[in-house]
Amino acid sequence: MIEALAILAAGFWAGMINVVVGSGTLVTFPTLLFFGYPPLVANISNNIGLVGGGLTGTLGYRRELAAHAPALRRLLPASLAGGLTGAVLLLVLPDEAFRAIVPALIALGLLMVVLGPRLQRALRHRTPSPGTSHAVLLTAGVYVLGIYGGYFGAAQGVLIVGWMSLLTATSLQSITALKNLLTTGVNAIAAVTFAAVARDSVDWTAVALIAAGATLGGVAGARFGRLLSPPVMRTLIVVIGLIAIGRLVVFP
Repeated sequence: MIEALAILAAGFWAGMINVVVGSGTLVTFPTLLFFGYPPLVANISNNIGLVGGGLTGTLGYRRELAAHAPALRRLLPASLAGGLTGAVLLLVLPDEAFRAIVPALIALGLLMVVLGPRLQRALRHRTPSPGTSHAVLLTAGVYVLGIYGGYFGAAQGVLIVGWMSLLTATSLQSITALKNLLTTGVNAIAAVTFAAVARDSVDWTAVALIAAGATLGGVAGARFGRLLSPPVMRTLIVVIGLIAIGRLVVFP
């Protein structure tokens, strides 16, 4: 019961901060590792479970999305293609390879969480022109980040926000809305892939608990998340991530 409540709470927190900041995987994935789930099972189950939170969070930002339909027609297919590529890579590469790279991926995600606000502040003063070259770079970057999201995904949202801030003059709230839809698309296409061809690596109890918490968390994030302190969120993410890294290094 304690384990179930902890995973449910982690799902809620992840769903909420995914909408506002990103990096919810760095809450749920280490939580599953803490309770003894194998890394590959934890990663796939976490990916599927977080789709619900992405959907409710995206719906909460639908007003901001309405003005960016032309960009979405280009970026969403690129993001979905990247997510499918990343999911296939996760299934094709040996399990040992994923186990070996997980601590580095978590560390990279934590670094992006810590540096994300500084990067956004630095890039906010830039006013790049929306030329064709920027559109191509933006689309290519979204595809590459989709691969990362389909393979692991921690801090994918932070990376997307940074990339879009660098190449567009779009407001941060609009970028957040776009980020929510793109990351949800990546999670969804990866989830369908995993459910279809990797059922043995899915723990459906963990999926259900994360999905229930994340779906409610997505609603809360879209409505109330802006009132929460981002530094507090990031501090908790870093602490949990460091604990997970320590556990993986000491008990691989």
